[in-house]
Amino acid sequence: QVHLAESGGAVVQAGGSLALSCAASGRTLNITHMFWYRQAPEKQREYVAAITWRGVTNYADSVKGRFAISRDSGWNTLTLQMNSLKPEDTGIYYCRADTNWGLVYWGQGTQVTVSV
Repeated sequence: QVHLAESGGAVVQAGGSLALSCAASGRTLNITHMFWYRQAPEKQREYVAAITWRGVTNYADSVKGRFAISRDSGWNTLTLQMNSLKPEDTGIYYCRADTNWGLVYWGQGTQVTVSV
C-alpha cells in the first residue's frame, strides 16, 4: 500500500505562485513514477506533470515553463511549484503514484483557486 496526502492548496491571485506538496507513505520504495493531475469544475481530470525514478520530468503543454515537479530521493515528498498562475489553473490537484507491482494510488486532492 502507498498512501498519498496533498497539501498547499490556496486561493492566489493571477500571476502569483504556489507550491503543492504530496506526502507519500507506506511502500514508497516500490514507486516508479509520480504525477500531478488536476480537475477543474465540470471537467475531466487532466494530466499536469510527471517525474520518473530517475528524475526525468514531463509536463502538459498548458503548464510547460510555469510549473516544476520535483521529488526527494526516497519518494517521500512530491512537490509542484506553480508560477505565473492563471485563472484556468483553478481546480483540485491530485498526486498519483505508480508502483512496480502494477497498482496506481491517488491522493484526496487539494484545492487551488486562481482569482483574476
